[in-house]
Amino acid sequence: MKKAIDPQNHQSALECVLDSFVEAAEPDIALFNDLVSCMRPRRARDCDAARHAIYTLCFVLEHREDYRVALRGALWRLLSERRQQSLYTDVGIFPNNGFFTEVTHRFVRSTLLPDLFDLCQLRDVIAKVFKRASDHVWVRDVGVGTWTDLLRALRFDEAPGEEGAREAPDAMPPLRQLLEALRVLSYRIAAIGLEPEVCRHDPTLDSEHSPFIAQNQEMLAYLARFETSCGAAPASIIAHCADADTDTDTSDLRASGTDKAHLVVLLDQCREVGDRIRRRAAHTGTSVSLTLHLLRLKQHLARAELLIDVADALRQKHGAANVLPMIAELASELIQAECCRNNLRDYFRQNVELIALRVTENAGHAGEHYIASSRKDYFALLRSALLGGIIIACMSALKFVIAGCGWTPLNESIGFGLNYGLGFVLIHILRGTVATKQPAMTAHALAAAIKDSSRKGGRDLDHLVTLIVRTMRSQTAAIFGNVALAVPVAMLIGFAYRQVIGHSFLSPERATHLLGEVAFKPSTLIYAAIAGICLFLAGQINGYCDNVCAYERIPERIMHIRWARRLFGERHLWRIANYVGGNLGALIGNFVFGFMLSSVWGLGMLFGLPLDIRHVAFASTYSGFASVSLDFAVPHTLLLAAMAGTWAIGAINLLVSFSLAMWVALRARNVSFAETRRLFGDVLRHLRNHPREFVFPPRSPLVARSDASGGPG
Repeated sequence: MKKAIDPQNHQSALECVLDSFVEAAEPDIALFNDLVSCMRPRRARDCDAARHAIYTLCFVLEHREDYRVALRGALWRLLSERRQQSLYTDVGIFPNNGFFTEVTHRFVRSTLLPDLFDLCQLRDVIAKVFKRASDHVWVRDVGVGTWTDLLRALRFDEAPGEEGAREAPDAMPPLRQLLEALRVLSYRIAAIGLEPEVCRHDPTLDSEHSPFIAQNQEMLAYLARFETSCGAAPASIIAHCADADTDTDTSDLRASGTDKAHLVVLLDQCREVGDRIRRRAAHTGTSVSLTLHLLRLKQHLARAELLIDVADALRQKHGAANVLPMIAELASELIQAECCRNNLRDYFRQNVELIALRVTENAGHAGEHYIASSRKDYFALLRSALLGGIIIACMSALKFVIAGCGWTPLNESIGFGLNYGLGFVLIHILRGTVATKQPAMTAHALAAAIKDSSRKGGRDLDHLVTLIVRTMRSQTAAIFGNVALAVPVAMLIGFAYRQVIGHSFLSPERATHLLGEVAFKPSTLIYAAIAGICLFLAGQINGYCDNVCAYERIPERIMHIRWARRLFGERHLWRIANYVGGNLGALIGNFVFGFMLSSVWGLGMLFGLPLDIRHVAFASTYSGFASVSLDFAVPHTLLLAAMAGTWAIGAINLLVSFSLAMWVALRARNVSFAETRRLFGDVLRHLRNHPREFVFPPRSPLVARSDASGGPG
C-alpha cells in the first residue's frame, strides 16, 4: 500500500475525529461528516490533496488499533442499520421521468425546497455526508486504488464476528440487501425486454425464449442457491473474505462459478439483443422512448453484473486482492452518482447525449454519399458540386431581383426563404451538391463508424483517420466545384442581362457595397459563423426527419393511401414512396435551411440588430456580379479583400458546422476528451506525412479497417 510522504499534515485533525469514534457508544452521521470533511480538498479538482488525506488516514489506522476497531465497527453498523436497496437499484440509473418533470424536480430540490433526508436510507446518508455538489469530482479523481487501500487499512479480517454481533435486532444484513437489489434489477431488466417499443424491433421477445425472461428465472434460482449455501448470515462478509490467507474449497469455487457463469451468459444475451435492436433502429428508425429504454437496459445490466461480481467474490472468499477493489469501485460509482442527483448540468448533458444518439443513429447513412473514397467517387462529387454552383448562381441572381422589388422586410424575408429553400431542394433533386451542407452530414457518418467501447477495454479510433481524410478532401472538392462555376455563371448572367435589358444588373454603388459585405473583416467572420450554426441545425433536422420517416414507416403508409393509388397507379406510387423514404429528411432539411438563412436577416431587421449571414457559395457570386457591373474596374485592394473574405467565409462555414455536428455526434458515442485528442493527433500526423491525400485521392483507394457504412457499434 502507498503511504503519504508527510502524514502529519492532516493527522491531528483526523485523530481528533477518530477519538470521537472511540468515545461514542453509538457514532452518528455527524462523525462521518467530520471524517469526510478532513478528506475533502479545498478545491474539488485538487485530487492530490484528497489522496494525501486518505493515505494519512490509512497511516493512522495502521498504527492505532483502537481507531481501526472503532471506525470499522461504526462503518459496519452504518451498513447494517440502513436500507441499501434503492442505492443499488436507482442511483446512477437514468431516470424514467419526462424531461421537464425531472428538470423541475431537480431545480426545486437544488434551489427552492431542499430534500428531506431519510437517514434510514443509505443513499440519503451518503448525500448528507458528501454534501457538496462538487464532491463527485475528487471522489472520482483519487481513483479506485486509493479507496481500495483505505478499505484494506480497516482490516476487516481482524475480528470476523465482532461487528455482526453488535447489529441491531431488526437490521438487515448488507449482503441480503445486495441480493434483494439484484432481484429488483432482474425484474426491471425483464420489464424493459417486454416494453412495446423494444418488442416492436424484435418480435421474438414476446416468446418464451426471450433472454429477458430467462435471466429473471435464472436470477431467482441463483439467489435461492446463494442464500442456501451462505444462509445469508448477518456476519461480516467483508471480514470473511478479506483474509488473503484463507484456503478456498475447490469444489465450492467450481459450483459457484457455474452458477454465476450461466447467469452472466443470459445477461450478455440481453445486452446482445439491445445492441441488435440499436443496429436495427439505425435503419428502421428510433424514438426517444426506445433510446431511453436501451440506455436504461445498458445501465441496469452493468449494475447487475457488478453486484454479481461483488456477491460472488464475497461468497467464494477469494481474498482482499479481488474483493476489495470491486467494493471500492462500486462505492466510488455510487457516491459520484448520488452527489449528482440534483445536478441540472449533468442531467442536461445526459439528455444531449440521448437526443444526439437518436439523431446520429440514422443521420450517418446520408453522410456516406458525401464522402469520396476513390478517384471515381471524387470526380462524381466534383461534377455534382459544379451543378450546384450553376443553380446557386441563379439563386443569387433571383435574390437581387427580390431585393429590388421594394417589398416590406417580412415579405422580402419570406421571398428570400422560398428562393433559398426551393433552390437547395432543386439542387438535391438534381443530385447536385452544396459544399457547406456536407459537414453536418459527414460528421454523423464519422460518428456512426465509431465502435462502442467494451466494458473491459478501450475504444479503437484508428480506423477513423482514413475516413476523416476522405471527408476533408471531399469537402475541398465540393467547395472548389461550387465556386468554380458559381462565379463564371454569375458573370454570364450579368452579361446576358446587360445585352437584353441595356443596363448593368447591379448599380455601381450596389456592386461596390456587395464587395464590401464579403471583404475580410470581423463582421464577415461573425456572419459566416451564424451561417455555420444554421448549417449544423439543418443537419440535425435532416437526421431527425430521416429517423422519423423510417420509424413511422412513412413509405409503407404512403402505399396504403387509396386516392394516391388510384391517381398514380401501383407502380408509380411505389417509386414515389421509395423516393420519399430515401430523401424526405434531405428535402425538409434543405428547405428549412433556406428559411433559416433568410430568418436571420429578418430578425435583424425586425429588432434593429446587426444580424446577417455569409455563405461561401453566395458570397463567391458577389464577385462575379460586381465585376461585370463595374466593367471589371474593381479596385485591386477591394477585390483582394473580397477574395480573401470569400475563402475565409468558406473556412468558417465548414469549421463551425462540422465542429458542432462532430461534437454532438461524439457526445452520442460517449467519446472522451482524451480519445478525441488522440484521434485528432493522428489526423495531424497523417497531414504532415501525406498532405496530398487531403486534397486529392491517391491512385489506389485507402483501405480503412472499418467501412464507413458500418452501423453504430
